Formats: sequence, structure tokens, C-alpha cells
Amino acid sequence: MSTLLQINDLVVYRDKRMVLDVQSLSIEQGTVLSIVGPNGTGKSSLMLTLARLLPPHSGSICWNGKPLQAENSLAYRRRIALVLQEPLLLDVNVYQNVAIGLRYRSTPANHVKERVEHWLDRLDIRALRDRPGSRLSGGEAQRVSLARAFVLNPELLLLDEPFSALDTPTRLHLLDDLKAILAETNTTTILITHDLKEAARLSNQMAVMLNGKIAQVGSPDEVFSNPASPAAAAFLGLQST
Repeated sequence: MSTLLQINDLVVYRDKRMVLDVQSLSIEQGTVLSIVGPNGTGKSSLMLTLARLLPPHSGSICWNGKPLQAENSLAYRRRIALVLQEPLLLDVNVYQNVAIGLRYRSTPANHVKERVEHWLDRLDIRALRDRPGSRLSGGEAQRVSLARAFVLNPELLLLDEPFSALDTPTRLHLLDDLKAILAETNTTTILITHDLKEAARLSNQMAVMLNGKIAQVGSPDEVFSNPASPAAAAFLGLQST
């Protein structure tokens, strides 16, 4: 596998306060990486930085081996997809919500229909295609949000706490469907979450973030079985060794 993203010495400030100080983080193509940590530790700031919505103060982010700042912002954003905790659907029906990104890209109408229909089926929301986005349950709205992301065939999928507002049965069902889709599409994914069970269920790599720094990276089994520090063990609910 080749490296899709390489972060080195990344420092980010918000409101004159340093919120990120990431010495090194490498993300291989096809990886599903969960970034876990307590609230306020910088997880969402990292997500916004990778989405080029928050500028770094210093350091480097390389995309496919080239500096990210050398990539046109619009061109880069068209290669990624972002799914947030709040779906932020438009005031149109489900089909139109899923199709909107393709239409912004001037995708031919026959391709729009083919791709939208595929993802309506794959995320089990075909029956909702004519329903307004404002009349969906939380789980339905998040399925639409995921379909809107996957229909773009993103090279990088960014998920920022997308399931935290859902009830447990809905969340677990959606996690299982998403895990299968990620395996099928081999989509490189970064999941921000404070839910350790969710991270272990969905990802093959886990990064523990504490106080704006990456404290440990490894498979979920490695992280849980061998925490890198007492602070990491405390967050994971384990006793350090």
C-alpha cells in the first residue's frame, strides 16, 4: 500500500491557543483510521485541518507524496468527502440531496442517475427517495449523508462523530453497513470518535489523541493490549503496565 497522507510537525492554533501538535502521522491508502480521545483534545481540529477548513500554523501535510498546499483547494475538496454529526441536509428530497455533489461537478445526467440509484440501494434508503430531508429520522438522515459522500467516489472520507446522536440499535446497524461498504470500496477513512467500541468495530488502525498530540497509533488490538503511556491507559480505561 502507498501512503495517502503524511503529517509531520503539524501545529495548529485556534483563538491564539495551540490545539494541535502532531509530530508524525502516516495514513496508508485503504486504511480505516479512528482517532479517539477525550473531548477538547483536538480531534475535530485535526479533521478540519485535513479538510482544508482550518489553516496550519506550521508543519507539513503531504497528499500522495506532494505538499497539500500545492493542491488547488477546490480540486482537493472534490477528492474528499466529509460527514458530520449533524447531517445538514438541503431542503429538497433524498434523491436530490444525494445527487447534489455530482451536479455541482457537472456529471452527465445518466451517470448521476446510475450512481445515485446505486447508493440509495446500497444504504437501504430507496424507499425514502422522494421524502424531504426535513422529514427523516436521525438514522435515515445519516444514511442519506453517507450516500451523498460515497456517490462522489472520494479518495478520502472524513467522519466527524457521525453516529454519536443515534440510538444504540440504529448506530450498530449503520456501523455494520458502513464497515461492509468500506471493505467493498477500499475507501481510505478517518473517523473521529470518543466511543472506543465504535472505533474498534469500524477501524483497522487507531490513534489515541491526548492534549493535541498523537499519543499512540496501532491496530485496535495493539492499542488496547499495550497502551503507550499511563495517560493513554487511563483514557482507554485500562491499567498501565
